Amino acid sequence: MSAASRAPQRSNRAVHSPDRALRVPRARRRATLAAGAVAAALLVSACGSGGTSGGGGNTNFVTGSDGISTVPAGKRTAAPELTGKTLEGEQLDVADYQGKVVVLNVWGSWCNPCRAEAKYFAKVAKQYADQGVQFVGINTRDGSTTAALAFEKDFGIPYPSLYDPTGKLMLRFEKGTLNPQAVPSTLVLDRDGKIAARALAQLDDERLLKMLKPVVAEK
Repeated sequence: MSAASRAPQRSNRAVHSPDRALRVPRARRRATLAAGAVAAALLVSACGSGGTSGGGGNTNFVTGSDGISTVPAGKRTAAPELTGKTLEGEQLDVADYQGKVVVLNVWGSWCNPCRAEAKYFAKVAKQYADQGVQFVGINTRDGSTTAALAFEKDFGIPYPSLYDPTGKLMLRFEKGTLNPQAVPSTLVLDRDGKIAARALAQLDDERLLKMLKPVVAEK
């Protein structure tokens, strides 16, 4: 027998250590878990629509086919105390506008639907400024006022916004009124400071006016 025939035959298959075989599935599991965590974080922080905070709650809203909810005059509830500093650092109390129709818009500079509707809010706010209507923004989940102020400047927003980075003002509303994850959201308050209409989604000027006009027409 030749020396060549006596030499041990080597397998063409790669040799894997047991430790390496264990490391690969573990690494894959870690990557999968990390991806899931990122997806969950994005879901929580993304703009949303629909739903109500905590569910339930008897807020007497009647929702139309267009997604706009209204409350009959005799069944409305008062908005909570909404006070704080504006993006410009000035003190603001929404109760000071009682006697006017107030449009509250919850928004964030990070929110694309908010950017899409901003021009309509600026337009309607200017149109109704001399008709006893006051717009007020509630800026949420912006880590600083810098981006929010740039948003206001970019879209020519003519009204003040309360700075509410952690959503505390939203949580003051009666259960079932707002969903902290539904941004943008809009409420219309009647002249007595009671909630008359609501939308938990992006609006254009037509839908915004559909919310606003009936409340302005009330005597």
